[in-house]
Amino acid sequence: MGADIRDAVRRLMPTAREELATLVAYRSVADPRQFPPEECLAAATWVRDAFVAAGVGSVELIETADGSNAVVGHQPGPPGAPTVLLYCHYDVQPPGDETAWHTPPFELTDRDGRWYGRGAADCKGNIVMHLLALRALRGSGTPGTPFPVGIRIVAEGTEEMGTGGLEALVAARPDLFQADMILVVDTGNAEVGEPTATVTLRGVANVVVHVETMASEVHSGMFGGPAPDALAALVQMLASLRDADGNTVVDGLDATQSWDGAAYAEAQFRTDAGVLDGVGLAGTGTVADRVWARPALTILGIDCPPVVGSAAAIQPRASARLNLRVPPGMDPQTALDALIGHLHAHAPWGSRVTVEPEQTGSPFRAGTDGPGYAALGAAMAEAFGRPLGTVGQGGSIPLCNVFAEQVPGAEIVMLGVEEPRCLIHAPNESVDPSEIENLAVAEALFLRRFGS
Repeated sequence: MGADIRDAVRRLMPTAREELATLVAYRSVADPRQFPPEECLAAATWVRDAFVAAGVGSVELIETADGSNAVVGHQPGPPGAPTVLLYCHYDVQPPGDETAWHTPPFELTDRDGRWYGRGAADCKGNIVMHLLALRALRGSGTPGTPFPVGIRIVAEGTEEMGTGGLEALVAARPDLFQADMILVVDTGNAEVGEPTATVTLRGVANVVVHVETMASEVHSGMFGGPAPDALAALVQMLASLRDADGNTVVDGLDATQSWDGAAYAEAQFRTDAGVLDGVGLAGTGTVADRVWARPALTILGIDCPPVVGSAAAIQPRASARLNLRVPPGMDPQTALDALIGHLHAHAPWGSRVTVEPEQTGSPFRAGTDGPGYAALGAAMAEAFGRPLGTVGQGGSIPLCNVFAEQVPGAEIVMLGVEEPRCLIHAPNESVDPSEIENLAVAEALFLRRFGS
């Protein structure tokens, strides 16, 4: 059924490589302190023009509340046909230490069968994939015929910064985003060639905790022992958030949930996370349970004296910033309140504890029983030659919850080209071109199936 689509995508792969090289060359880091804002504007303009050329007749740049430009487009489908929204983002993470890159980060480079460059996978590879799918779909029919479904395009400009510009636009202008199916294309397969839909996201609850015990520093020789060390108090409080096996334990929160989708092999996780040889994993249960289905507490930072320059003194105060990942089915405000209560309850010696709440973000669970998901599953299976699997994601994508609120009738599924070897957000980010090809085939087949 899809041989014409496959042939069209393969013919277009050299063009896709050229376009990805052009996109990667834009240093579209949405932080004017690091790169000129003109780089983001140039990338947004390129994306707009490319989707127009691919057949989306009306595409515009819309400035959002955070100053970024969202690329928003619409091509109506035949009368009575459903509409599909295709999401991506053109901004990228900063390259970090460029000496850690084997090749220039903003120059697409071929090596070992992969294409290297910042944004090659996250998420410019997905932009190119969308373009491939749309071109293949148009090229497989009569020239000039419309797509079999209505198409909406949304390319975000500050996803990596998390400043909420697109979320605010969706809330203010939901009419621009009405669709029957929303493909949030910014995740990826469990491994190369393994078709995977991400169906859950953990939410987030962050706090900063401050501990005070004395008026000022005192000499550890003269007062060490009975003097209530604020740093020691903080360490004891933080240690109470893990049990002996390394599981996150917050008073009042269930930490026994299990994952019923695709497995996450321990060996693969160790490779993906860069766990050193001989070091065990924290917690009990399957890896998938721990990373997708249960709350997880991370210490993001601690304010205390650095080793170099430290004195023989007992600390009167110390602080830490904590990140609690909240699984689907758990209310983030409830989790935040439980974390705050736990910290107060486990402070030793009557230490004075102040907890400052930061942001919360809701978890997300996608529905998998609708006609769009069924059509997508069939298309992915045909394109990859394997049945579609499901995974969760430990991170948060607040936009999914905004879409669910503002477009309540839409099915929402997350997928993309960003499999584990891509090393997104790290030096030497790359993409496997076969993932771009196969996913483009799958997306084109899905659009055809969903419109029939």
